Amino acid sequence: MAKMTKKQQLFIQEYLIDLNATQAAIRAGYSSKTANRIAAENMSKPVIQEAIQKAMAERSKRTEITVDRVLQEYVKIAFADIKDFLSFRTEKTVIDYDKETGEPIIDYAQIIEMKPSDEVDGTMIQEVSISPKGVFQFKLHDKKGALDMIGKHLGMFKDNLNINGTVTVKNPYAALSEEELRKLAKMSDA
Repeated sequence: MAKMTKKQQLFIQEYLIDLNATQAAIRAGYSSKTANRIAAENMSKPVIQEAIQKAMAERSKRTEITVDRVLQEYVKIAFADIKDFLSFRTEKTVIDYDKETGEPIIDYAQIIEMKPSDEVDGTMIQEVSISPKGVFQFKLHDKKGALDMIGKHLGMFKDNLNINGTVTVKNPYAALSEEELRKLAKMSDA
């Protein structure tokens, strides 16, 4: 970091907080009016890029958070099956008896049974609750979001379109003499 100013060193520390270069520049003491430009300049400097990469690698090692570990968590969420946590079925249930005939009155009830918490991976569960009215809520983390992140990581989705080819443009004035071109130019000025 010897080749950097104190503000640039502070910029790197601030950038590592949220990876927002403009906000890092502001927090490092640069003017908010020029922060966007300064942030872009700082991010384009190899010495700053190297320092950021080194700091991120050190943090990854220190926290044991790696790309592989994060990806593994996304995979767990993306491929979770609600049946790994709950079982559900419909059962016939006697709700009352006919007053005249004594015959049972049958209805259907939804039965939901949760597996014991020590038998499931709770890291994939976002919510388990029962409202005061007895409404049971169970949510897993966002499956589609996890699949999207995995797809981006694997490069499955392309946000840009590259078109390569050759375009030949014929000059409609190529066969005209210099004198004819001058006449045309005068006509367009009129």
